[in-house]
Amino acid sequence: MGTFLLSAWRAGMRSRSIQGVLVLGILLMGVAWLSAAFSPRAPKTVALDVGLSGLRFSLVLFALFWIQELVGREIEKRTVLFALTYPVPRGQYLLGRFLGVAGLLALAALLLGLLLWLVVLNAGGGYQQAFAVAPGEAYWLTVFGLWVDALVVAAFALLLASLSTVPMLPLALGLAFAVAGKSLGAVMEYLAKGDDPGVAYLKPLIDRIAWVLPDLSRLDWRPWPMYGLTPDASAVSAGLLMAATYCGLLLALAVVKFNRREFE
Repeated sequence: MGTFLLSAWRAGMRSRSIQGVLVLGILLMGVAWLSAAFSPRAPKTVALDVGLSGLRFSLVLFALFWIQELVGREIEKRTVLFALTYPVPRGQYLLGRFLGVAGLLALAALLLGLLLWLVVLNAGGGYQQAFAVAPGEAYWLTVFGLWVDALVVAAFALLLASLSTVPMLPLALGLAFAVAGKSLGAVMEYLAKGDDPGVAYLKPLIDRIAWVLPDLSRLDWRPWPMYGLTPDASAVSAGLLMAATYCGLLLALAVVKFNRREFE
């Protein structure tokens, strides 16, 4: 497994498409800095909010492109057959690739997180807003939550790559999965509090979807560094447990499907 992990790390670092995503992430950090000008009373808070959204978007793209490059494209070009000649179970190939992507995502989160941290500290010039942001432990735990979010998306994309015969399917459906998972919590909250009879019929459908689709919004703790609102420890633990369980199930299913797949 270590061999597949290291090869994934090296290939991910050399990928040209990932270099493009990195440039996009840096541009999004620039957008966060510019957005501070639209809120003269809380420039750092606005920059942090926009920057965290950009960070999450970048990490999701990183996860999808790395899975596509390191698994989907190897299956498409049949170069995966060289890896499968090793006298090890097929599952080690997938798990090694996933762990390699997890490490690459951690590096990306650290680098972009540092860049955003510098952007927030310098946003608004010397203006001291009434409610200071917390770019310390709360900030880095929030970045950690976004990294876990990206891991769930990566596990979903890996499952699709292990069984799909359409090269771009993991990328397209993975992006849709990331958007739907992030929106699920807000939709459920709206339906629970709303009195609009026009959308009441959607609640049973959303309740069924919630049994299959993870609520990725539970891994977004940005109110903590933005407003000092410490999240409930049980809610954080439940969100992390949900992510770990979902990743475990997706990876196990991916290994089962990959073991049964025939390569011509």
